[in-house]
Order: sequence, then C-alpha cells, then structure tokens
Amino acid sequence: MSDPAQALSRVLGHGSAHEGAHHWRVQRVTAVALGVLVPWLLISLATLPDLTWPTVQAWMAGLGHAALLLLLVLAACWHSQLGVQVVIEDYVRGPARMIGLLLSVFLHLLLAAAGVLAVLRVALTAQP
Repeated sequence: MSDPAQALSRVLGHGSAHEGAHHWRVQRVTAVALGVLVPWLLISLATLPDLTWPTVQAWMAGLGHAALLLLLVLAACWHSQLGVQVVIEDYVRGPARMIGLLLSVFLHLLLAAAGVLAVLRVALTAQP
C-alpha cells in the first residue's frame, strides 16, 4: 500500500513542483475570458456608425469600453505567454530552455505594458 499523501497528490494532480493543474486552469480561464471579450470587441466595432479614428477614439473613451479593452489586452498576453511557455518546455532543451522562458516572460510583459499604455493613452486623450 502506498502512502496516503502520495495517493492524494496523484489524484489532485500535484507533481514534484506541487503546482498541479494550476497552469492548465489559468490557461482555460484566460481562454474563456478571450472567448467572451473577442466577440464583444468585434460586435462593438461592427455596430459603430463608421470606423474613423474620431469615432473609435470616442468609443474607447467610454469607461466600460476602456476597462474591457484593458482586460482583453491582459488576458491575451497572459494566455499567449502560457502557451509559449508550454511550447518552450516541451521542445527546447539545455540552456536555451531557460533563456527562452525568461525571454518569453519579458516580451509578454513588455507587450502587455505597451497594450495597456496604448489603451489608456487613447481613452484618456479622447476629446469629449
């Protein structure tokens, strides 16, 4: 008979890192968020009278729209980083693996920051 703690860890999916299925769950949560936010964005843009810069800028200046756009940017960057991490962990070996993981995190953080700043800049500088 095996140790009950080991059996419980096996059932709960905890490996030696004791993280279990956390990565998998977070990736599914971000996928669901994107599954809601991307159609919202497409429908919102499709219902605008036109897609000229002043119209889109005025639309983005709305508090609700800006908040949802920020969530979309953050969810997309987080989801992408998780996916790239899995690819690197599965297919890259040696020192390049750690370099790839660090570079991926850094680039995704940079992308998220740029996206957040872009949304805020447009939303906060829109003319009433």
